[in-house]
Amino acid sequence: MGGYYYPTWPEFNKKPTKPQIKGSQVIAFHSSTKWKLHFDSLKDTNKLVVIDFTATWCGPCKNMDPIINDFASKYTDVEFVKIDVDELVDVALEYEVQAMPTFALMKRGKVVDKIVGADKDGLKMKIEKHKASLY
Repeated sequence: MGGYYYPTWPEFNKKPTKPQIKGSQVIAFHSSTKWKLHFDSLKDTNKLVVIDFTATWCGPCKNMDPIINDFASKYTDVEFVKIDVDELVDVALEYEVQAMPTFALMKRGKVVDKIVGADKDGLKMKIEKHKASLY
């Protein structure tokens, strides 16, 4: 039964329910291979990358979600990545994640700082410190 699908008027006229954020956004990885490829592409740049190691069952992680999204829209020159530790266990082990949330701040493929726990102010200070540095 071939044929064309024509959306109904409500589907066709559907508008996004959330405002679209200009600039940076949080990129979630669900494959270790895709993460590795992305990580390799960033090794030669001086761009700060903030990796949010999270878990779906983690309450403090859920509390940090809107904060991370806010930081991503504010710091458009910083890349924000979300990795679920239960989904990408090998990546979490590689970064020695032992508690959630853990935030690894990276430049040129190396961890330059780390925050363990839902420390909004501490994370903000470290982002501002490292995004401006030249190493």
